[in-house]
This record gives sequence, C-alpha cells and structure tokens, in this order.
Amino acid sequence: MRFPTKFFLTGLLVCLLAQTGAAAETGSVIKADVIKAEPFRDAKTVGPLAAGDKVTIVKRDGGWLMISGPKKGWVRMLSIRRGAGPAPGTKASDVVALASGRAGTGKVVSSTGVRGLNEEDLKNAKFNEKELKLAESFTVKKNDAEQFAAKARLKARRVAYLSE
Repeated sequence: MRFPTKFFLTGLLVCLLAQTGAAAETGSVIKADVIKAEPFRDAKTVGPLAAGDKVTIVKRDGGWLMISGPKKGWVRMLSIRRGAGPAPGTKASDVVALASGRAGTGKVVSSTGVRGLNEEDLKNAKFNEKELKLAESFTVKKNDAEQFAAKARLKARRVAYLSE
C-alpha cells in the first residue's frame, strides 16, 4: 500500500511547527539584575546578571522568566528584552522610547500585567491554616467599617450581581 505524499508532507509540517513552538526563546538583559532560585522577590539569589548578557528564556511564570546562561534561574521579566538585543552603541532609552511612543518626553513608562493564579497554581495549592488565620485577622466589624467610611465621606452603593 502506497502512503500518499500529501499526508506525509502534512505530517512533516506539523512536526516542524511543533518543534519551532517548543524551541527556547533568546533574549538580552536590559538592566543589571540578579538571578533568583525561585520566581519570588525574596528567593535565594543565584548570581548577578549584567546589562547586555545574552540569555535563553526557558519559561514564564507571572512576571518572572526562567532563564539559562550565564546561570539558570529566575529573573524579573522587565529586565529582559526578548529576541536580539539593541545594536551596539544604542541607548536603552532610545529603544524604549520607540516602543512606548514617548520619544523625547523623558517619561519612559513600562508596565507588566500579571493575572492571578494559573491552572498549575490551583492544582498545586495546599491548605495553610496559618495563612487562613492571618487573612481572617484582617476582618473588621460592620460598625467600625461604617465609621471609617463616614470619616472618609464614602457613600454606600448597591452593585447588582452579573447574570451567568
């Protein structure tokens, strides 16, 4: 039985596209930072990262990127430029101005949006009684909240639930 060429080429194309998507992305360091062992600000520092260092981006977790080279670890995503770095002699402010549309204003703005918990975070979540008690300690009595609102001249508003 002869294998149709069309199916062979389609299969080959799918395999090539899958490998391309799985390939790690490269990047360069925009500003000096430190590499962390975990994607947390207070995690153990693995080593320094100098502006201009080339890195391989392995994966992303919230506002953090796992990188490899010069050392493997986590770095804040705002410290890394994805893809090839700027041309030699190019100031970072020039490149950021192009991207932000604020060329010449001196008011460079950058922001990162991170949305809560992802599916993996929810699967790995574990009950923590200590944290629950801490959260419960922040509750206030209705009367105290009303007095606070009155002092700040806040007004109560009713908000309808969204229909499902």
